Amino acid sequence: MSPLLSCQAVTAGYTQPVVGPVSFALHPDEVIGIAGPNGAGKSTLLGAITGTHRLFGGRVEKAPKTRIVHHRQRPVRGEEMPFSGSDLLRLCQADRSALPDRLGALLPKRLDRISGGQFQLLQVYSLLRCGAPVVLLDEPTNNLDVEAIAILSELISTRPKGCALVVVSHEHAFLEAVTTQIVEVRREF
Repeated sequence: MSPLLSCQAVTAGYTQPVVGPVSFALHPDEVIGIAGPNGAGKSTLLGAITGTHRLFGGRVEKAPKTRIVHHRQRPVRGEEMPFSGSDLLRLCQADRSALPDRLGALLPKRLDRISGGQFQLLQVYSLLRCGAPVVLLDEPTNNLDVEAIAILSELISTRPKGCALVVVSHEHAFLEAVTTQIVEVRREF
């Protein structure tokens, strides 16, 4: 089976390389973890995949018509945002059928009036349930308490069939619990 996404000896950065070479292939239903110390270039690698960071070497390839969605390490949430949780799910065209009760309680609330962790979980759910075959999650455990991390793990394990993930985290135990493969990155430059 052909991969949905592949990185072949990818070296990426900004004005100069900060990560690489990194290689992996992501197939439907896989969850690949990207691990490494702070500053190793994990988020930069995701930026190379989405085209927001410079590719210095190697190749990023995606299967034709494959949509990739990206949860950023620090998701943007506008101040005084008059959108509710329901609005977010509707805008993302997210299926609500598997919505956990804890997230369902957030749907009528304004996004600018819920906690950072609540917003993070709601956003991750919306991306996992929007129908995209590839989801990039950059440090999805940020701002989450132990109970929320358990919900996040459940969201990942019960994602729709065929959905593949690349999950960046410096929390190795979390990656071991939710991934099918872990790729270690180090700052080589």
